[in-house]
Amino acid sequence: MKLIVAVIQPGRLPDVKKALFDADVRKMTVTNVIGCGQQGGYKENYRGSVIEVNLLKKVRFEIAVNENFVDPTVQAIIKGARTGNIGDGKIFIIDLPRCIRIRTGEEGSEAIG
Repeated sequence: MKLIVAVIQPGRLPDVKKALFDADVRKMTVTNVIGCGQQGGYKENYRGSVIEVNLLKKVRFEIAVNENFVDPTVQAIIKGARTGNIGDGKIFIIDLPRCIRIRTGEEGSEAIG
């Protein structure tokens, strides 16, 4: 079992969701977050003052999958999120030692579904 965490551009959310649904990945948690990476941010003028904006809006996906869904899930995220520009995002794959479905008490791969 793996936990896939992806941070992407907010404008790519519909494309990533569609790519995930097409790959038969339907269980996910999506959160609006702020952060910065290699792109570093930008500066803008606001009421005569220069303001440095270095925490940018992003979307974070968390998807728990069984081993056979890791590659299709990663490929779907890449397909939906990639523009070829700095700031497209990152994908992290983390071992998931335990998962429990609260409703039934099932554990492991059965709990992920």
